[in-house]
Amino acid sequence: MEWQLSSEERNYLRGLAKKQAEYAALPIMADRKKMWYELNDGRGGTRVPMIVETWTFDRDFMPESIFRCPPGLARGLERQLLRNIRNHELMNDDKVMPDYFPTHWFMEIDELGVKIETKYIADSDGVTTGYSFEHPIKDLSRDLELLKPATCKVDREKSFRYRDFISELFDGILDVRLEGGLGPYSMLTQRVVKLMGMEAYFMAMLEEPEKMHQLMAFLRDNCLRIWKWLEQEKMLRANHANHQSFGSSYNFTTALNTPADLNTPVSLSDIFGASNSQETVGLSPEMYHEFCFPYYRDVAEPLGLLYYGCCEPVHPFWDDVIRYPHLKKVSISRWCDEGFVGERLRGTDIVFSRKPDPNFLGADQVLREDAWRTHIAETLRATRDVQLEIIVRDVYSVHGNLGKPRRAIEIAREEIAKAGRS
Repeated sequence: MEWQLSSEERNYLRGLAKKQAEYAALPIMADRKKMWYELNDGRGGTRVPMIVETWTFDRDFMPESIFRCPPGLARGLERQLLRNIRNHELMNDDKVMPDYFPTHWFMEIDELGVKIETKYIADSDGVTTGYSFEHPIKDLSRDLELLKPATCKVDREKSFRYRDFISELFDGILDVRLEGGLGPYSMLTQRVVKLMGMEAYFMAMLEEPEKMHQLMAFLRDNCLRIWKWLEQEKMLRANHANHQSFGSSYNFTTALNTPADLNTPVSLSDIFGASNSQETVGLSPEMYHEFCFPYYRDVAEPLGLLYYGCCEPVHPFWDDVIRYPHLKKVSISRWCDEGFVGERLRGTDIVFSRKPDPNFLGADQVLREDAWRTHIAETLRATRDVQLEIIVRDVYSVHGNLGKPRRAIEIAREEIAKAGRS
């Protein structure tokens, strides 16, 4: 047997699956779905959703003490179910409890033809947080030829066998779907920095602009090559229901083709995709326009909808960002000029995907409630008549105080209600 579970593990996991299914059937989950559909479909007067992303502070949210299964297959399934259950019980934000269990393709993609070694280091609590790359490109003119077009393969039979194994495990409780997404390949400048490092990247734009354009064109074409392979191999599945294109932002929308059977393959034009360029913080708008915009534009073109951005401030490059094809959501981080973007999105159906300052939840043992309340109120003022979602990310510890993020959610909802947006 490829995958085995003891009778005790099966019974325990089925019990967790039943709890997830019960939570998924609660009326509040239907209300949240409606809210997300209204937001993403651009309907006015939508309630502002509030999310706290928990995986970055798993030392607090998913401590070793909560698990009953030993490391391995059972532990992985337990973790997936407990994450959903605990989010509802402990956070109670606007995530929608899944009424199904996802599985994924067993595939291998050699993206660049070179190995990028990653070194990790643990923090003072022993949690692996810091990392660095061993860059394979030391000299761009010489080493560009090291890169090779992506090679891709999938083990379909194994993927189907695993799906069927999980289907049998949760039979009568949760549906099981084999899902297929796009992967991280559209984060082009992330790949540049992994390949050559930030300093070398910035210098190359000045000293070797033609080679830099060659590298960006290769990465663009390589991303599209992988995506076309996924499409041709019929591995893509609709991701505009209870899915996230990026960063805990939910995709519920009626704007894309929805097959009657969600196990049906779809095209790139049916996909809600994502892209960002965090590494270009500090570039001038002119250099972003020359070295980034054309390549990111081409990557976005075949998609159905686009979520753009992550932690980088987007306002310096706004004239390009707003021109990306199929733009639906823009990440507005703590370093972004909220007022600037709010003015430019007012009256559009593009979502202002606000990422509040994570220090409020991560830096102190106790939430500074008045300061947090003011922080949220500032966002609400900047986004009057703007489609808005609020997503707290990059909190790496809550110092064992899980009441802090829950209280932050409550305060944010109070301010949302006060602003007449609940």
